[in-house]
Amino acid sequence: MEQITQWFSESAIQSLSGYAVDFCKNVVAAIVIYIVGKWLIKKISTLATKLMEKRKVEPSLSTFLSSIINVVLWFVLIIAIISVLGIETSSFIALFTGAGMAIGMAMSGTLGNFAGGVMILLFKPYKVGDYIIAQGYEGIVREIQIFNTILTTTDNKTIIIPNGGLSTGSMQNVSKQPYRRVDLNFQFCYGTDYDEVRKAIADIQARCPQIIQEPIEGEPVIAPWQGLASLDESGVTIATRSWCKTSDYWAVAGYMNYTVYQELRKSGFMFPYNKLDVTITK
Repeated sequence: MEQITQWFSESAIQSLSGYAVDFCKNVVAAIVIYIVGKWLIKKISTLATKLMEKRKVEPSLSTFLSSIINVVLWFVLIIAIISVLGIETSSFIALFTGAGMAIGMAMSGTLGNFAGGVMILLFKPYKVGDYIIAQGYEGIVREIQIFNTILTTTDNKTIIIPNGGLSTGSMQNVSKQPYRRVDLNFQFCYGTDYDEVRKAIADIQARCPQIIQEPIEGEPVIAPWQGLASLDESGVTIATRSWCKTSDYWAVAGYMNYTVYQELRKSGFMFPYNKLDVTITK
């Protein structure tokens, strides 16, 4: 019995010694991983912040993304340390995965708008001050939030559009390009001398200070143009194409409509209107 007791005692001591040595090794490895991981997290966070500053990402989005990066990296580091210490990590990962799926399903619409806001702030399809047309609305962008974009219409209404639809649907950014073409059509009665009316319209275009008179290299801008567009039921339609700076679009459109109507009417050119002939028979 003494021999058996001694043998078990020696075996237990050896086992405990082995476990202690292994545990000490794991603790040392975990400490090393923690120190190296902490250093890497700091470097990656700094690099990500500099990259976002270089791309001129919005400050609010930059701070939010930096926080997410830090949380994810620290989570990976903690899982690695737990794994090195010999603790089973599959249950932790399964728990977090299940919680993430549940939260994602419950907040699918909100997360979609959040993802859309991130895409908009990163790739900048439009910015504050741009005039856009999207989702059946149009107006000036006043604010780009994480979940919504706020527009102000020309009649001073506030429109709030979720970012999810803006990031996945079609959108027109009227302010994106520096130059814009003003397309206007003018209709005159049949019998009007085409050459005379075209010359009169060309003279009006030449006198408009906002209309660009010469082509610009590297841009689709051309000189003012006039041409016969169609022969309609009530008259002939003459189309005009005038290029200007984007900010001058409405000024050019207003000038052309007003001046063509005033000057050509005084010069004797007739504008048609729809009329109906009624014949009465017994």
